[in-house]
Amino acid sequence: MLSGIVLLLVGTGVGYGFSTKVWFPIPELEGDFLEVTSVRHTDYKEAIEEVASIGLYGVVADSFRHPTAVYGQVLGQNPLPGQLSSLGDTVELTVSLGPIRRAVPDVTRIDFAAARPVLESSGFAVIIDSLEAELPLGQVVEILPEPGTEVDLPMEVRVAVSKGPSLVAMPLLLGVQQERGEEILDSLGLVVEEITSRFRFGRDQGRIVDQRPQADSLVPPGSSVSIVVGRRSSGSRN
Repeated sequence: MLSGIVLLLVGTGVGYGFSTKVWFPIPELEGDFLEVTSVRHTDYKEAIEEVASIGLYGVVADSFRHPTAVYGQVLGQNPLPGQLSSLGDTVELTVSLGPIRRAVPDVTRIDFAAARPVLESSGFAVIIDSLEAELPLGQVVEILPEPGTEVDLPMEVRVAVSKGPSLVAMPLLLGVQQERGEEILDSLGLVVEEITSRFRFGRDQGRIVDQRPQADSLVPPGSSVSIVVGRRSSGSRN
């Protein structure tokens, strides 16, 4: 039994060898065939030189923008690495044109709600900072990189948005001499818009006896202040 199996296997092997050599021989490759080398991630000029060194002809067949590949970098090739080509055949290269470059739009001094879509539609990712500024609440104070700067996309930009001006606490001016009170208000960036006199006896002469806004009120810099000063005769000065 065992000897029969062995004879069967031997016969099958001999028959296969005879058929592939005599009846259906595998055709031999004609000519000089070369194994295509890998040139991906190299500069296209170097790639052309490299394939030329093994007898092939490299050409740039396609190119497109790529967010991370530098200009001229080979992204793909045809035939693929390891495939066979005849001497003098062409290797087609797909090459990067580099990232898209775009100038940062100037969106300063406009409302952030309007500025954000402009930036995002231009290919920028927006990072928001907020700070106290003279500009109204919600307006763009600053953008980095600066407007007009050409950058590779995608790119993050930092946008500083105004929280509005810092508020000033109104000082307590009651009992303070008029001249000194005006100095205090000026040092805080507040404007004395109206000075009214009110009839007073004694030590209130020349002193502030009333104020608007009241002490401890929070007001923006540049706000107007009215004071009332004690006098022997009443009146007002604007």
